[in-house]
Amino acid sequence: MAYITVRGVEHYYEWIKQPSGIAKPVMVFIHGWAGSARYWRSTAHALSEQFDCLLYDLRGFGRSQGKPTVVGASESVAEAQTNQQKSQAIQELTYELTEYAEDLAVLLDELQLGRVYINAHSMGASVATIFFNCYPQRVERGILTCSGIFEYDEKAFAAFHKFGGYVVKFRPKWLGKIPFVDQMFMARFLHRPIPKSERQAFLEDFLSADYDTALGTIFTSVSKAQSELMPQEFAKLQVPTLLVAGEYDQIIPAQMGRQAAALNNQVKFVVIPDTGHFPMLEDAATYLQQVREFLQVATPELQAN
Repeated sequence: MAYITVRGVEHYYEWIKQPSGIAKPVMVFIHGWAGSARYWRSTAHALSEQFDCLLYDLRGFGRSQGKPTVVGASESVAEAQTNQQKSQAIQELTYELTEYAEDLAVLLDELQLGRVYINAHSMGASVATIFFNCYPQRVERGILTCSGIFEYDEKAFAAFHKFGGYVVKFRPKWLGKIPFVDQMFMARFLHRPIPKSERQAFLEDFLSADYDTALGTIFTSVSKAQSELMPQEFAKLQVPTLLVAGEYDQIIPAQMGRQAAALNNQVKFVVIPDTGHFPMLEDAATYLQQVREFLQVATPELQAN
């Protein structure tokens, strides 16, 4: 397990690579709200013949810290100074998606990575869209999975925030031990079944997400400001982008993705039939086919021939 300090906060990251005698381009994967890099592993493994795949957990989710280590009495002076610096750094951070885009920029700097490909999902796709516009020179091509634009509805947003607050607050660890709870938890996200291990991993990530982060990002990702910002972000994209939607996605309906793609001819829009919010897991073969066609890379079978 590898960790790196990004803007004063410890972030988890991992590489998925295949041994090769030639340098490969890097593809960075970004997960969605309350998830972690874990659900991107199967996709990364499938693309690892063409790319060195970098997966990481967003601040406050998965294995990444939401806050710096608290200074303790038993710490050395050096450790105390380091933790004080972390505390000062985190005080300047917010849960705005623009801040998460800056986290990514610093992560790439720390790992000495230049121009990369990016594949991002759900809330992570909003982060990536902002990153594409802030740092277009650092992105070769982008893939946004389950993303789009939405209209502001004051009553609906207020109800969503209230419900989201209850969901984040009531997360007892014993919930994960109840039989079939992973199926019930993921039912709204999926149209097709996925492996039990994937369902359990997502439930574990949800239960372990930092409280302030989980709640804070609900308010920043679903807000009036965000509903006004994202159409502008999609309209000014310069990076060639593939936007993939699940036909029966209840979280971010395919129509929202279609509306976003219509704002910019740099965006190619595709719908994966009979899938929900995780098309890369529900129909991996079709998803990978669309991604490879967009990236103009051959499938492993074609390469072998």
